[in-house]
Amino acid sequence: MSFDSVCMKCPEPASPQAQKAESLLPGGSGGSREAAFTYAITAAGVAHAVTAACSQGNLSNCGCDREKQGYYNQAEGWKWGGCSADVRYGIDFSRRFVDAREIKKNARRLMNLHNNEAGRKVLEERMKLECKCHGVSGSCTTKTCWTTLPKFREVGHLLKEKYNVAVQVEVVRASRLRQPTFLRIKQLRSYQKPMETDLVYIEKSPNYCEEDAATGSVGTQGRLCNRTSPGADGCDTMCCGRGYNTHQYTKVWQCNCKFHWCCFVKCNTCSERTEVFTCK
Repeated sequence: MSFDSVCMKCPEPASPQAQKAESLLPGGSGGSREAAFTYAITAAGVAHAVTAACSQGNLSNCGCDREKQGYYNQAEGWKWGGCSADVRYGIDFSRRFVDAREIKKNARRLMNLHNNEAGRKVLEERMKLECKCHGVSGSCTTKTCWTTLPKFREVGHLLKEKYNVAVQVEVVRASRLRQPTFLRIKQLRSYQKPMETDLVYIEKSPNYCEEDAATGSVGTQGRLCNRTSPGADGCDTMCCGRGYNTHQYTKVWQCNCKFHWCCFVKCNTCSERTEVFTCK
């Protein structure tokens, strides 16, 4: 179904009252950017693990991607060969396994499915081409190339960057059935959909600075922080503007130990003064 056909009957965003009522249901529309990241990296992780297992011969239902085996790239001067990672199998498995639990027709389902697909799309786009030269004395007369998986840490870093710029969306319902139909970017007058690889969220994140049993937040009071770091582990950010306490410790240990004939070990006593910072 095309975007235009969906919009023919002038769909409207769900009213705030409807969105609030739905968010109170189990698995309702509530969903923060942290949830978006969790779903995306889980879907990507399943696809990555299954694809790696296929390439290593650990699964009986799949193996290397042989579709392009033997094809010659005339423009680049190399041919497909080796064991290409069958990422399509891994992605298809991830869709069937991870997406299967999304059965409720609500906004959270649309959000979760979008973020699942975004995680898999990032993995697919980061597939790498590796080649091996053939020829006398390493002349590289011909090359054989195949695709390999990126390191999953690389995929995780990319998804973390997308988490930092996640897009807030709202659900649009078909005017006749009033069921969630698609997600659009919030605070835009047009019915613009998020990009395929955008992470999307519906509700703003709770305040993680303070302890809140309802949201599962343990707060940051007493957390160790780095006084000199400008990042998330820095005291300015971690302590949410409340300031921090400085604790001074003296660490003592035996050092410069030497063996003396015969037969004992003699050591010096070393000490070091250290500072630890914790959030107020």
